[in-house]
Amino acid sequence: MTDALTRLRAIAPAPGEACRKGWSEVERRLGFELPADYKELVHLYGGSNWDDHLYVLEPGCPNDNYDLIAWAENQAEDLEGLWEYEKKPPELAPEGSRVIPWATTDNGDCLYWLVRPGLDPDAWTVMVNEARGGRWEHFSVSCTQFLASCLEGGLRSAILSSSFPRAPHRFRRLGAV
Repeated sequence: MTDALTRLRAIAPAPGEACRKGWSEVERRLGFELPADYKELVHLYGGSNWDDHLYVLEPGCPNDNYDLIAWAENQAEDLEGLWEYEKKPPELAPEGSRVIPWATTDNGDCLYWLVRPGLDPDAWTVMVNEARGGRWEHFSVSCTQFLASCLEGGLRSAILSSSFPRAPHRFRRLGAV
């Protein structure tokens, strides 16, 4: 277990029942491997809501609105159309670079992994994009480091809501609607 996941468990104990995933099938459907820390996060917490603001996407989430596979497909198409009208963030300038969503917010902001050719998924970092605008932020941390550091107050995003994180923290697993 990574240090970030240990910190998350101290912030919000994981629900008793683990989320079992057939990661090989999920990664085959996506067409790429996922970071190990994300897989462990989903194993412990599933698709989840943190402090009534940030939603961690899960492949096959019981709440279809937060299915990682659907988000990955839809965001890839949406962003390709967006780049025709807006400037790409400089982190996406290297040929073959792209972003893949792993979380969203109730405001519609999207959190992505920054993927570069030849880069191991465990080295992917986090990009945050505002919902209705062209602002992007890059954080040189994994998704679990980002989440734990945000909740602890050590990392702040100018894009995410100023009311995130909350005290005391609130966690809930996403269920079917």
